Amino acid sequence: MPNQTFFNLPENKRKKLTEVAIAEFATHDYTNASISRIVVDAKIAKGSFYQYFQDKKDLYLHLVELASQERITFLRSTDPPKPQQGFFRYLRWLLGASAQFDLAHPKISRIINGAVYGNLPFRDEAVKRTKEISLDYTKQLVSQGIAQGDINSDISPDLAAYVISTLLGNELGNFILKQINIDPQKLAEEKPLEVDMQLIDKVFDDLVRVIETGMSSKLDAPSQ
Repeated sequence: MPNQTFFNLPENKRKKLTEVAIAEFATHDYTNASISRIVVDAKIAKGSFYQYFQDKKDLYLHLVELASQERITFLRSTDPPKPQQGFFRYLRWLLGASAQFDLAHPKISRIINGAVYGNLPFRDEAVKRTKEISLDYTKQLVSQGIAQGDINSDISPDLAAYVISTLLGNELGNFILKQINIDPQKLAEEKPLEVDMQLIDKVFDDLVRVIETGMSSKLDAPSQ
């Protein structure tokens, strides 16, 4: 986490340093990203940087958290289906909106993809940061789904959130990449990819159908 001195900076200086750092890590992988370039472009002294962050890893993990939170903020601010239209319809919208975020915010998306698919020396720690933020958001959605009667109230909310978050997380990304025949490493690169959105939409449709079939409160209870 950044030192308190970073948060004590004027907002415009924090924003400038953050934007420059995002651009650096979106353009270069972690190994080749340069603190020297960042401080020059942000117009700060190198010594000042180490008053804000412990090292390059500390900065990168901060950006991973920031990028993950930015995606959640985007999802909250985008016009979703009305809650009364059902949890599973909302879930399908959520998948599509996440894909839209990646297309609309390529630099931020590359930060997240670099953490998930790149060759980081601390990849597990970076992935954990993204999962924690995603799981917290999913728990809120599940609680709402149970309150509306869309999810069986006998199911543990924590378990339901864990299942959905896991299915919608890194493994879904890996599955989709296999379906469209793209090397995961390419997601961490700067060059934008051409993707078959119809195929991806079909995967989203099928996944939500699988989750709803197994979790919907409208299904008959299994025989004992």
